[in-house]
Amino acid sequence: MFVVLLRFSANKAAADQYMDGHQQWIEQGLNEGVFLLVGSIEPGLGGAVLAHGGSKEALEERVKADPFVAQDVVRAEIIEIAPGMADDRLKFLLP
Repeated sequence: MFVVLLRFSANKAAADQYMDGHQQWIEQGLNEGVFLLVGSIEPGLGGAVLAHGGSKEALEERVKADPFVAQDVVRAEIIEIAPGMADDRLKFLLP
């Protein structure tokens, strides 16, 4: 399981220009079952994605395909988590 932090970068001002492609990238990740949760880093610092399944390498390739990442609107950091315990609602995340 992974947390992807997408923090605004040097080209933040161009976010509107790439928003449609970024939204399509998010929708594709959700539709394919890779993204479980997508939201904002408050206060207005960027976004975060909770991702599940697949390898870190595959997720890195997916993240590189985000227009926001490709155009330096955000810089991505991927944090890998080895789940050990979970609330019953999140048991599906456990190995």
